[in-house]
Amino acid sequence: EYRLNHLLFGYPKPVIAVMDGITMGGGVGLSAPARFRIATERTTFAMPETGIGLFPDVGGGWFLPRLPGRIGLWLALTGARIKAADCLRAGLATHHVPSEKLPELKAALAAKPQDIEGLLAQFHVDPGPAPVDAHRAELDAAFGQGSVEAILAALEGGSDWARAQAEALKTKSPQTLKVAFRQLALGLAAPDFAANMAMEYRIGARVVQRHDFLEGVRAVIVDKDNAPRWDPATLEGVGEDLLDAIFAPLPADQEWSPLERTSR
Repeated sequence: EYRLNHLLFGYPKPVIAVMDGITMGGGVGLSAPARFRIATERTTFAMPETGIGLFPDVGGGWFLPRLPGRIGLWLALTGARIKAADCLRAGLATHHVPSEKLPELKAALAAKPQDIEGLLAQFHVDPGPAPVDAHRAELDAAFGQGSVEAILAALEGGSDWARAQAEALKTKSPQTLKVAFRQLALGLAAPDFAANMAMEYRIGARVVQRHDFLEGVRAVIVDKDNAPRWDPATLEGVGEDLLDAIFAPLPADQEWSPLERTSR
């Protein structure tokens, strides 16, 4: 999957992703690298991984910290769900097309593939105001803090919207909140997308074997009691030594590598 994400990211032919409906997790990994990303009124975008003890992988470490302000970190930590207007505002979508127009658009693209940009501009419809705009100043200030603990404290002292974000954070795995925080910082500093994917593969190799991922899947997907018992149970319990172990390089024969391209 990570190799596919990387292949899409640098693919020489234009890739168009139609985000018509739920676009979460792996769906984001397929759509984010695409050159053109179409949202509709049915689009619901999210990276909800911290709720199951995982982290926003499949390239999230690269794409999310490069969104405007701190929108990416907000999405990564809270798992917030956003619609088409916010997707356009954040740059997660390049165009908005009503779902009823998709068959017509696809037929037009198939008939005239040399004019992708012109056709998308022709079918694009303004989705209206972006709800995130009403909270941008507070969002950027809170999620611009230097630690997850500081972010939580800033949110708890804020508006009703900010306190709702704080409550959302309190339901997530403390371990993976800190993993995601470090992941996005390292992803922003990564020299290229491949380096980011290698970093995410290392994290994934460790996190999927740890208690919080197994417990999160149990609570949210298997038993559906939505009452995960995280370990460590608090942010303070997640030390730098634990994070260092999760982010450490893998043995050389287990490290991620890009798919080798062959020419014909």
